This record gives sequence, structure tokens and C-alpha cells, in this order.
Amino acid sequence: MSYIKEISLKESRLCFELDSKSIALWSKNQWDSEFSKKEVKGLAIFYLKEIIGVCVFQVVIDEAQINYFAISHRFLRKGFGSRLLNSVIKKCKELNLKKLSLEVSEKNKAANAFYDCFNFKTVGKRKKYYNNEDDALLKEKILKK
Repeated sequence: MSYIKEISLKESRLCFELDSKSIALWSKNQWDSEFSKKEVKGLAIFYLKEIIGVCVFQVVIDEAQINYFAISHRFLRKGFGSRLLNSVIKKCKELNLKKLSLEVSEKNKAANAFYDCFNFKTVGKRKKYYNNEDDALLKEKILKK
């Protein structure tokens, strides 16, 4: 019923459509640009044949930065986000990466609790980082020492 697979530029339209209906973070051009970078990796979770979640991360030497993570509103709190993030963590370990990091709004309590369940630790804060002037928490997960 559901499956996870690596995605690339050819799925950017599907990613844009999901993004438009969820957190509306990137334009279609931004999606295309992101997937055009060789160090960017993407994983998506599909239910039947519909894309319901996406994670895009960028590898820099021996670390990865999650640039985008979203699950369709219809599929929140059903375990799909956990499956996707577990797959991202597994992929990072396969790539021998030492650390996985991300930024999340300090006000997004649900997302912060979600990442805390995966042992992401808050290591810093970016003041007024978002367009609405919310602060961003910097979180990281150590994958190996």
C-alpha cells in the first residue's frame, strides 16, 4: 500500500503540488533548482500511487541538512512521517554521515515533539529566521561518532 523511494528532478512537480497543499515553502522553480544540485537527495513516501510525504536533504562532506520535510495533512499522525524520517536516517547512515541537522520553527510544537522523538537535540536558535519573524531552532542528531 505505501512505499518509500528516492526521488529526483523528474518528481519535482509532484513535490511542488504536495508542498502547495501543505507548508507552501518553495515555488516550482525552487523545487527544480534544489533537485538540480548534485549533493541534494530526496526521499518520498507514496500511498498507493500518490505522493504523501517528502524529505529533501543536502549532503555536505560528512553531514546532512534537512532542507524540506512535510507530510500531506490527510496523512499526519498515522506513522507515515516516522517511516519517512527513519528511511532518511537509514540513508544517511548508509552514506556514512556523522550528523543530520535541520531548522524548525520554535512555535511548531508538533514538529519539535516529532523530532525530539528521534533524538534530535536543540543546539542553537536563529532569531527572526522566518518571514513571519518566528525564531528557528537548530536541531541535530548524531548518527555516529
